[in-house]
Amino acid sequence: MKLHEYQSKQIFARYGIPIPKGRVAATSVDARNIAEELGGRVVVKSQVLVGGRGKAGGIKLAKSPEEAAALASQILSMEIKGLPVRKVLVDEAARIEKEIYLGITNDRAARKPVMMASAAGGVEIEDVAKQSPEKIVKIHIDPLLGLRDYQGRDIATGIDLPREHWRLFGQITRGLWQAYVDNDATLAEINPLVITADNRLVALDGKMVVDDNALFRHPDLGEMRDLDVEAPSEIEARKFGLSYIKLDGTIGCMVNGAGLAMTTMDIIKLYGGSPANFLDIGGGANAEKVAAALRIILSDGNVKAVLLNVFGGITRCDEVARGILAAMAEIRTQVPMVVRLVGTNYEEGRKILQNAKMITADTLADAAQKSVAVAAGQPMME
Repeated sequence: MKLHEYQSKQIFARYGIPIPKGRVAATSVDARNIAEELGGRVVVKSQVLVGGRGKAGGIKLAKSPEEAAALASQILSMEIKGLPVRKVLVDEAARIEKEIYLGITNDRAARKPVMMASAAGGVEIEDVAKQSPEKIVKIHIDPLLGLRDYQGRDIATGIDLPREHWRLFGQITRGLWQAYVDNDATLAEINPLVITADNRLVALDGKMVVDDNALFRHPDLGEMRDLDVEAPSEIEARKFGLSYIKLDGTIGCMVNGAGLAMTTMDIIKLYGGSPANFLDIGGGANAEKVAAALRIILSDGNVKAVLLNVFGGITRCDEVARGILAAMAEIRTQVPMVVRLVGTNYEEGRKILQNAKMITADTLADAAQKSVAVAAGQPMME
């Protein structure tokens, strides 16, 4: 889950990282009032979860409260890469002498978090990595020991940071690490961390990405979720505890178990089809949950067929069958269904589906082949 800049910076501030004075505004009047409080010269920044805000005109410098109000009104009426701007961050303007990049993410190859820094701040770190990888300093962090003081000093040395800033820079690196760990983040980034004209270190921008799987430990962070960036089907799936990811194919998949779901998607592709989604109903799914899953799949207009592949262990096949019929009665779709039920109460489940217009299969290969065929418009009789 991505956090907005203002949310990330609020978290950073709790860990001793200096940020500019500023507040969020939802109207031009609020923006003007905040600008007056800050002395008039401010930066008005759109709050949307995409990159390239500045290039799109979503970040503007205002020299007076009146100009801040006008710019806020303009920015709040924008869409940036398809996302509406609902809030702007009004920050005090800083006179920048030097820009630095500082961030932490997971290095899967090393199986450790890695802190990265570069004297080439203010631009996309990916561009720096491609064009001038030698400008990026990397320090791996032992998750049991945490970030050590000497590592912060090594980074400061590596980016040629003036020694007078080392003490505060060490505080910032420790704070960023603690924010990363405490909030179960997969990314914590300051870009840019600047040295101002009056010789201060300030985090002008901030970005955090939190592991969705850890949100049960952070209900406060869960409330910060921006639904504008999520597909309505994924929002609906979360309400029912379903793991759903929309894809670009034509065969909807409803499976119990992530591994089985991945296998189902692979075998669909093996036989020339394309999965329309990843959907794991999980173990112990009842009829209501199955019905919700089927409604979500069928809400995708690209779906030409649905493959339901259920291995009944904790999940009972008869419950799945009832859920399928409940959803069919509600939606009344003409999309063909291919069902493979194996396991607990398998025979009862198949009996329930006998009078429905379902195509059943005994094996996953058979189910995949039938799904690909009906998705292509080929008639199929049970």
